[in-house]
Amino acid sequence: MKAICLYFQIHQPNRLKTYRFFDIGNDHYYYDDFANDDIITRIAHRSYLPANETLLEMIQTYGKKFKVAFSISGVALEQLEQYVPEFIDSMKELAETGCVEFLSETYAHSLASLYDPDEFVAQVKAHDEKIFQLFGVRPTVFRNTELIYNDDIAAMVHSMGFKAMITDGAKHILGWKSPNYLYNAASSPKLRLLLKNSKLSDDIAFRFSDGNWPAYPLTADKFINWIAALPQEEQLVNLFMNYETLGELQPRESGIFEFLRALPRFAQESDINFWTPSEVASKLKPVDILTVTHPISWADEARDTSAWLGNGLQQEAVEKLYSIGERVRLCQDRRIKQDWYYLQASDHFFYMATKHSSDGRIHSLYSPYESPYMAFTNYMNVLSDFMTRVEQQYPSEIDNEELNALLLTISNQEAEIEQLKREVAMMRNNIVKDLTGDFAPEEPEAEQHPEPEAKPKRKQSARKSSKKKD
Repeated sequence: MKAICLYFQIHQPNRLKTYRFFDIGNDHYYYDDFANDDIITRIAHRSYLPANETLLEMIQTYGKKFKVAFSISGVALEQLEQYVPEFIDSMKELAETGCVEFLSETYAHSLASLYDPDEFVAQVKAHDEKIFQLFGVRPTVFRNTELIYNDDIAAMVHSMGFKAMITDGAKHILGWKSPNYLYNAASSPKLRLLLKNSKLSDDIAFRFSDGNWPAYPLTADKFINWIAALPQEEQLVNLFMNYETLGELQPRESGIFEFLRALPRFAQESDINFWTPSEVASKLKPVDILTVTHPISWADEARDTSAWLGNGLQQEAVEKLYSIGERVRLCQDRRIKQDWYYLQASDHFFYMATKHSSDGRIHSLYSPYESPYMAFTNYMNVLSDFMTRVEQQYPSEIDNEELNALLLTISNQEAEIEQLKREVAMMRNNIVKDLTGDFAPEEPEAEQHPEPEAKPKRKQSARKSSKKKD
């Protein structure tokens, strides 16, 4: 018996407006609201909403035999709440079926896992809180930005309590091994790894409507037959792709929705199940340990991080951004906190890529800038203004040791204040109980109906209170 694990990513950055050198210090609002509204609304109506309707129909038809997983960045959820609230409603309807799993990721769709572990942990917690607030569930499987992964990231993810993580089945990591198995992380053997089957995923995401592709046209029965023909011991096929594949990258006219709708029927005929990532992690046994010393991702042929960090422009921008992470986390200014998240989106650095050939063309398709250098200049102007605002609150003259000491002091003070609040509340409750007991009118013995546990509780509380005072 084989299983398909179908997963979709949803992310849209807050795109920056044209921000010139002379705006630094004068304009603290950085975003192109018109573009953000226009893009996410268009994509939602062409892709997200009809795709949700299709998935709901499939679940209503096949019940628990069809399941799917989503990873939605926090910044995308904010935009969808603001510009396309009906999408949030339709996603809630999907969540109520019990056939949809939500995965964890960084709130800002950031590169924090490579530069700032504290920020990484904070963003994961913020993201999962957002998912719980909207959909009432807490993720147990982690998906990092752009499937970026290495052994160090695995250790951080496992320390946060996740039981599984998904990443790419990069050929230079797997060698002769197949991605169609469950693996363990080398740094945290209890963490399960699900690897993307790049060939089959990209057949849908990139080649589905390509008339020059030898396998064109791709039909549901043909695709399921490919999976059924895999070696019997290869029980798992992970299909990971962007949600925009449905209706945007592959337009409705290509037949992509009909293809998706037909998959469960042919899968049933071939005795192939649909499992969520958490089901895969619990039902299958890992076959081997996977060691990944250098970061991998699901981008480009190299499957590395060069799409975001491959040149000096990108590296300078990222390093400058994360150099102020500790100071930003000290801030209580909500605008600074919000801008900090929005400026971390990996897309900003993707636009600065200078890769050529086919990789370069793919990058330019998604960039709102005429060139990587314009993307860099615009971003650095914004970052300069943002850093000035942070500097005004926490000057750079405070070195890291002083900053860490200040953080520790603030943390200890907050903990002490909370403890004192609890003690004061407890003492007030004890005083009220004691006063109530002292002034309660006594009844004749024959008519008394005392509560058996009332008096012992007062004495016990008094003893606790006295201990606190000592």
